[in-house]
Amino acid sequence: MPYTTNDIRNIEKRWQKYWEDENTFCVVTDPSKPKYYVLEMFPYPSGKIHMGHVRNYTIADVIARYKMMRGFNVLHPIGYDAFGQPAENAAIKNKTNPAEWTYRCITQMHDELKKMGFSYDWGREFATCDAEYYKWNQWIFIKMFERGLAYKKASSVNWCPDCETTLANEEVINGACWRCSTTVVQKDLEQWYLKITQYAPSLLEDLKKLEQWPLRVRTMQENWIGKSYGVEISFKVKDFAQTISVFTTRPDTIFGATYVVLAPEHPLVKKLSAGTPQEKGALEFINKTANKSKSLRMSGDQRKEGVFIGRHAVNPVNNEAIPIFIGDYVLMDYGTGAIMAVPAHDQRDFEFAKHHELPVRIVIDDPKNPLGPVEDLKQAYEEEGALVNSGEFNSIPNEEAKKKIAEWMQGKHYGRLSIQWRLRDWLISRQRYWGTPIPMIYCPACGVVPVPYHQLPVELPKDVKITGEGGSPLARVRTFVECACPKCGKPARRETDTMATFFDSSWYFLRFCSPRDNEEIFDKKDARYWMPVDQYIGGIEHAILHLLYARFFTKFFKDLGLIEVDEPFTRLLTQGMVLKNNEVMSKSRGNTVDPDEVLSQYGADTLRLFILFAAPPEDQLEWNDSGLEGAWRFLNRVYQMVEKRFVISSEAAKKFQSRDDTDRELERERNTAVKKVTQSFEEGYKFNTAISHLMVLANAIDKYKVEPNSLARQNFLNQAIETLVLLLSPFAPHVCEEMWRQMMGKSDATIARVPWPDFDEKALKTDTIMMAVQVNGRVRGQIQVTPDLSEVELRKICLANPSVAKYANDAAIKKFIVVPNKLVSIVV
Repeated sequence: MPYTTNDIRNIEKRWQKYWEDENTFCVVTDPSKPKYYVLEMFPYPSGKIHMGHVRNYTIADVIARYKMMRGFNVLHPIGYDAFGQPAENAAIKNKTNPAEWTYRCITQMHDELKKMGFSYDWGREFATCDAEYYKWNQWIFIKMFERGLAYKKASSVNWCPDCETTLANEEVINGACWRCSTTVVQKDLEQWYLKITQYAPSLLEDLKKLEQWPLRVRTMQENWIGKSYGVEISFKVKDFAQTISVFTTRPDTIFGATYVVLAPEHPLVKKLSAGTPQEKGALEFINKTANKSKSLRMSGDQRKEGVFIGRHAVNPVNNEAIPIFIGDYVLMDYGTGAIMAVPAHDQRDFEFAKHHELPVRIVIDDPKNPLGPVEDLKQAYEEEGALVNSGEFNSIPNEEAKKKIAEWMQGKHYGRLSIQWRLRDWLISRQRYWGTPIPMIYCPACGVVPVPYHQLPVELPKDVKITGEGGSPLARVRTFVECACPKCGKPARRETDTMATFFDSSWYFLRFCSPRDNEEIFDKKDARYWMPVDQYIGGIEHAILHLLYARFFTKFFKDLGLIEVDEPFTRLLTQGMVLKNNEVMSKSRGNTVDPDEVLSQYGADTLRLFILFAAPPEDQLEWNDSGLEGAWRFLNRVYQMVEKRFVISSEAAKKFQSRDDTDRELERERNTAVKKVTQSFEEGYKFNTAISHLMVLANAIDKYKVEPNSLARQNFLNQAIETLVLLLSPFAPHVCEEMWRQMMGKSDATIARVPWPDFDEKALKTDTIMMAVQVNGRVRGQIQVTPDLSEVELRKICLANPSVAKYANDAAIKKFIVVPNKLVSIVV
């Protein structure tokens, strides 16, 4: 009979308890065994898991279980990325302490994850808000400070005057604070940075090693790092003792520059606009632009805005005075934060110039289709061509002119050849409470002094009132701020900024190698064995920053001599989103499906099977209740198959020689399933097709009939059922454990350690095949033949077939084409 919801609950609880009691998935470093490290991007502990979590972690769990059955020593850990602004905001809203809220969520999430039957080594579980973990954040920071990679400088931030706190861009709504609606202003603050730019060359070059990462992720990283070859040109400011440095990759267009644009954040803007009639407008534009996100400013479908600042620059190649603007489409994050605008040959510049009625000068023309009068231009010409209006360089192809003009400008001291990087140093300071305290001390006599290693961790004080107002909460805790200088012993004060949470997640994969080590950040021997992570799984939204920072930290650890690898993740899988009604599941849209509700009705195995069958891992998954029902029915079918057709024999199974076509067909389907399911793991994780092959095998088992008292045939059937259950077990571990141990009487400690089945290539071959026969492109018949029959024999058989002979005879045949084992095409 079908198993019921109560059966599911009992089965899943029984085996989850068994795995926990037996430490089934706990592993240790063992150089005698091949290792496999599979890891999901660890979750933020928001409490209940959602379907995005379920999909991500199920994919990883199936891979982990498969590798265990292949004989690998599998490390599959879990933890919680637990610091951050959401916990602080929740604490303010719920009038509780962030630690209480976070650990309550972690407990709930821990329980939810256990219900799914994931094969985690729970003994390695930790949260980044544990002092035992963030102690090592502070250790890393000090190591970086000692090597000049951590430094402090002034930078502009969004500031709410009423709340007296900094705001992230996403917390600025229509130019106002999300909490109190006060107009946000820009304020310079001294903040801590990490010099990731020192690693820019290796971060870019080593992308070539990541052949098992998705191409689009590598491309996104490459673009973010942004190495560019060009010229840094010096534009003097007319009637002002100042020079503007402009970086361009298009020196071939220098004669067409008709204005200069600075980023609103450029340090020269306020100085240049001071005392001009345009000063007020410039300052207003700076404040307005500061609250726009970078992605919005760079978006191609947004109108480019800007204002004249009352000064002119001098184009060095023709001494022409051209106006200086500030524009929202120029960022300080690339080049020098200033551009020369060539509106005839750059669409953004063209749109800006048209809006502000600025001159447009053509300097590249298409010889085959001349552009004509500049007034007739409807858009920028961005293709290749010959230079015009460019002095001695006229008529030279622009690609050739790039090098010639660059070298000419360098010789004339108008500029210099340069390499620029889009990558900027990483700002890690946050004026928040719920984060790792930055372990630095300010002494009037000794200056900036790191906390001694033996005094780590610098723990977050617990008696803190979190209101979201009045600046950094830590700054108001006197017992935290006031301290003695580690060098001279005189009164000093602690840093009250905390670290950005990306710091926490930039090295957690290394801590999982030895998470209980209190003496070292991680054990070198453990890291040497487990690293790098063999399979990393997470969302595409982390394709740039998280992965970039993790790569940066890994290279830093190698420089410290702590590890031997310079890349953390060998293979990367970015799973698709879970949709319902063609929209991403979210509470705001009201289209979420609660995993708990599905678990209570169908159980974890059904949910896992559906999630994996509905779509390949990289694709979006559309939620489908009927698909869930289908997964439930299939598991029930296999359960009943074991219950009714598997017979535990006291006599050892005898090797059965196939005696007829039904025997050979079952053996062929069994071996085909093993081969295809194995390939789905080894060649791209196409789990939906793997499950399809399991269904085909189940159909073949259903068709196979066993005569009463036929021990040999029963053993043959048993072998097919055993194979089906073993292949299914990574997808549906609870019910397969139940069938294997309880119903099939196996003595193995767990099905998770039973060796993966092998397949026999010989058994995959068929005795005869059906081939279609075409005459002049139309199918006229079919023939049943043995594989690899000669062309002469095929010709005889085809012409002997009445349906084919009706349309073809030997004398009329012009061509006889054979597609081996598939098709014969006759042309008459």
